[in-house]
Amino acid sequence: MSVEQKAAGKEEEGKLQKGIAEFYDESSGIWENIWGDHMHHGFYDPDSTVSVSDHRAAQIRMIQESLRFASLLSENPSKWPKSIVDVGCGIGGSSRYLAKKFGATSVGITLSPVQAQRANSLAAAQGLADKVSFEVADALKQPFPDGKFDLVWSMESGEHMPDKAKFVGELARVAAPGGTIIIVTWCHRDLGPDEQSLLPWEQDLLKKICDSYYLPAWCSISDYVKLLESLSLQDIKSADWSPFVAPFWPAVIRTALTWNGLTSLLRSGLKTIKGALAMPLMIKGYKKDLIKFGIITCRKPE
Repeated sequence: MSVEQKAAGKEEEGKLQKGIAEFYDESSGIWENIWGDHMHHGFYDPDSTVSVSDHRAAQIRMIQESLRFASLLSENPSKWPKSIVDVGCGIGGSSRYLAKKFGATSVGITLSPVQAQRANSLAAAQGLADKVSFEVADALKQPFPDGKFDLVWSMESGEHMPDKAKFVGELARVAAPGGTIIIVTWCHRDLGPDEQSLLPWEQDLLKKICDSYYLPAWCSISDYVKLLESLSLQDIKSADWSPFVAPFWPAVIRTALTWNGLTSLLRSGLKTIKGALAMPLMIKGYKKDLIKFGIITCRKPE
């Protein structure tokens, strides 16, 4: 790669990071106001009909099901993680939940100064300031030493990462020997054996979503598995949880169309409005089997 290409790549990455930070600076308050402090999909029974009041419970269930999938719901406290990093922490919902559940210390990182500040103030308000802290940092260059965390948690942040190999490499680097890595992320469908790329209409739909949510190129669940295999990680498991998240985006749209949702949106700014307008594209992507909601877990060798 030439010096010019490297410089252009760095500039592109800088623009992306700025866009992500500003998007979440602008939209996190609205989200919290309507949905609470978990900024991720809920986990539902397939084909269930749920009221808005059920969605916060479904978001907690998403955390619990992720822990179950990674075999972390042991009855034996000696097997619980003691130190956790929440990569792409939002306003810290997962960090606070996990710290309380396991009696662990947790540190969350985000690109958004507004999110980090809000997460720290919520932790203080809940009497968790000695257990949980949040800072502005880049997931691709984490400010932590090697092997620091028993649980490396990434709940819906991988889709924002421009370099998936570097992202997974950093998750593996900061995991302690024997530690668990959990990645829950938006993916595109796996390519068939004869396919070199997604179909043109699929690429076009994802590009529109990327432009609205500050996302770089997507990858598949199997791409993540290959990256983890290349790092010699163990007990690699993956699943497509798309059927379990189906009610989520229609519910987000319904809440956006309430008086509270609409007035909040209009006050929020153009980036958030643009994101709201892209929500039907997410539903279309899921319905057409293009978008997949992936969970990938593994363990770092002892």
